[in-house]
Amino acid sequence: MAKIRETTSKFIKVRCPKCKNEQNIFGKSASDVRCLVCGRSLASPTGGKAKIKARVLEVLE
Repeated sequence: MAKIRETTSKFIKVRCPKCKNEQNIFGKSASDVRCLVCGRSLASPTGGKAKIKARVLEVLE
C-alpha cells in the first residue's frame, strides 16, 4: 500500500495587535495578509511559510 503523506500546511488563528480583531489565515500564504477591520499587515510571504506579524492564538488542524 502507498503511504498517504500528511500535509504540513495549517490554518492559524491570529489576533491583530492594532484593533484586536481575530481572523484565520493560511500558514503558507503567497500574498500579503491584511486585517479585515483596520488593514494592518498580519503576515507576509517568504517563499515557504509566511512570516506572522500578529499574535498566534491557535493552530487549526
